[in-house]
Amino acid sequence: MGGDHGPAETVPGALAARREHGVPVTLVGRAGELHRELRRHGAAGEVGVLHAGDVVPMAERGAGAAARPGSSLMVGCELARRDGAAFVSAGSTGAVVTCAVRVLGRREGVLRPALAVALPSLTGATVLVDAGATADPTPEMVAQFALLGASYARNVLGVGDPSVGLLSLGSEPGKGNRLAREAARLLPALPVRFHGNVEGHDVLAGTVDVVVTDGFTGNVVLKNVEGSVRTTLELVARAGIAAPERLREVGRLYAAETHGGAALLGLAGTAVVAHGSSRSAAIARACVVARDLAAESAPALARGPAGPGPVT
Repeated sequence: MGGDHGPAETVPGALAARREHGVPVTLVGRAGELHRELRRHGAAGEVGVLHAGDVVPMAERGAGAAARPGSSLMVGCELARRDGAAFVSAGSTGAVVTCAVRVLGRREGVLRPALAVALPSLTGATVLVDAGATADPTPEMVAQFALLGASYARNVLGVGDPSVGLLSLGSEPGKGNRLAREAARLLPALPVRFHGNVEGHDVLAGTVDVVVTDGFTGNVVLKNVEGSVRTTLELVARAGIAAPERLREVGRLYAAETHGGAALLGLAGTAVVAHGSSRSAAIARACVVARDLAAESAPALARGPAGPGPVT
């Protein structure tokens, strides 16, 4: 029910995940609306539907969502916990994080979960964490995001010994605001290969394998990357200096329908948060990401104790 477009995009996205990628899916939300969309796509009875009569508004920030036990977010998280499934939503990020933490729980020792997105870079991929789960973390949380991001890079992306950089406004030691400076003092003592400070232009350059920051900054960086790529490619296309099909290939690397969504790390379960603006292709990709994360990640900080199950 979440996202800017609701069932009109989530239902065909879920169907595409099932039909094209073999992902078993259960839809959670207002059953009448979901069944109407399924019939519209000639898919009556093709996927499971679990009724949840309440819907958390996109403007809901967090705590209020957990106080609505009959919402599709809470019911979906409960189903994921009970069945060992992965949970996917394009709803309000704050609400999804709150409900997932409340129902799935955090892994032992994790202060706050963090959203991780693997962005294409000149050297392969760079994990950006936190991409929007915790806007105002403590320095201890930011330092712990480095552990979560390194675990994701190692166990999901196959990076043997991932390097970690702290996003700041200068690469020199001591640069940055108070949060960055205090986090930088904590990171050298952690079991990660800490590179030091990195700057915004390092995110896509592949300077490090993991870029760590607070959720506010990380979300701004993520959306700026997506917007900058679109704008730059459009300007190149208008100038006529590259073949349109090649430009589209590059653009797809950074499109939501390619990376699908952000993995919510640090939970005792698997959850993926898709863009609120996601269309069906992005929803389908988010379901695939959730399925693969549950099946392949195995690190304690990124998946739950149960084996991989269906996607909710």
